[in-house]
Amino acid sequence: MRIFLMVATAAFLVGCGKPKVGESCKTAGDASLCESTAMCTNNASGTATCRTICTDNAQCATTEQCNGISGSNIRSCQPK
Repeated sequence: MRIFLMVATAAFLVGCGKPKVGESCKTAGDASLCESTAMCTNNASGTATCRTICTDNAQCATTEQCNGISGSNIRSCQPK
């Protein structure tokens, strides 16, 4: 039983990390909400999503472009 509790606790803690690119987040413009290579930005439906931080279009997928994020001086790869 003790081993089960230790494994369950470890699994819970691992799952509590910051959202990764493509996962939802709380507040657009808040860099602390996503993993270190991403920024929380609004998407077309108005919900916030973690997106890759960029400085130019070459760092984004062909379906994305590097645009500024409202409420910050950071740019992220956003859908065209």
